[in-house]
Amino acid sequence: MSAKTVLICQSKGCRKLGAAKVLAAFLAHPVPDVTVTASTCLGQCGNGPMVLIEPEHFWYDRVNPDEVPAVIERHLKNGKPVLTMLYAKFHPQLK
Repeated sequence: MSAKTVLICQSKGCRKLGAAKVLAAFLAHPVPDVTVTASTCLGQCGNGPMVLIEPEHFWYDRVNPDEVPAVIERHLKNGKPVLTMLYAKFHPQLK
């Protein structure tokens, strides 16, 4: 399994929408070979909290802390992105 990095935007706009709680939810459920880190602005203001999973380049928008366990289980542990949560701007074909 290749190493992944989960970037959670912590810019002012995303923080207003609950990004700190999203970051805390990811940090509360560590996954082997996955690094979770706070990020500066990811350039998608108004659609946050934004979560970007690298190196696959999967974007999740408007992430709620309650949705984090699904991303962890399905995407990070089982390699299957949560299609209904993907950011349509970058993944229109998967919605």
